[in-house]
Amino acid sequence: MAIDVTVLRVFTDQDGRFGNPLGVVDASTVDPGDRQRIATELGYSETVFITLPPEGTHSAHAHIHTPTLELPFAGHPTVGAAWWLRDRGTPIKTLQVPAGIVQISYPGELAAVSARAEWAPTFSIYDVATLDELAAADPDDYADEAEHYLWTWIDQAAGSIRARMFAPHMGIREDEATGAAAVRITEYLSRDLTIVQGKGSVLQTTWSAYGWVEVAGRVVDDGQRQID
Repeated sequence: MAIDVTVLRVFTDQDGRFGNPLGVVDASTVDPGDRQRIATELGYSETVFITLPPEGTHSAHAHIHTPTLELPFAGHPTVGAAWWLRDRGTPIKTLQVPAGIVQISYPGELAAVSARAEWAPTFSIYDVATLDELAAADPDDYADEAEHYLWTWIDQAAGSIRARMFAPHMGIREDEATGAAAVRITEYLSRDLTIVQGKGSVLQTTWSAYGWVEVAGRVVDDGQRQID
């Protein structure tokens, strides 16, 4: 039987452009042993499998897969899951992933997740001197077993940065918007940020001195596809 997949774009700009594609699957429709195969066939940087909240509750469970492996936490799948659940009429307050319990909020038209900084991978962070140098970076030069995050200031006073992320070993040559990396760079700089990543995706972060980082963004529904 064909499996329904909702395709979202997470961390769009205010006009609904850009954003990182995400596959969203109701976990009850899939055998757990098929999750990795489905994520690989879909080919998105991540696919999230959501166990819906029981009636009268406000907590759901999720498993996140790249094309090659399962992740304990990731930002754009958890933001996308939160938005998808609200859109279907079951907003949540927490989302349980293998790394821990993610706090969920819905500020205006955005969906937001709060996560511990240590849940995110330890990215190799590169402070790039100029926007031109960042634009010229070649993902093929970062083909080792690490996640590489390159960034530079757009406006330091305003807390605005430009960023790119490469993780070829995870099947992600270049990621359009990376919530986990946003958590790490926010902790690294210890301040709230507006992050423009990839072709123009936008991530908003809020830093806490207690080890929590909130990542918020806009989400657009790009419709349904089916996979066997």
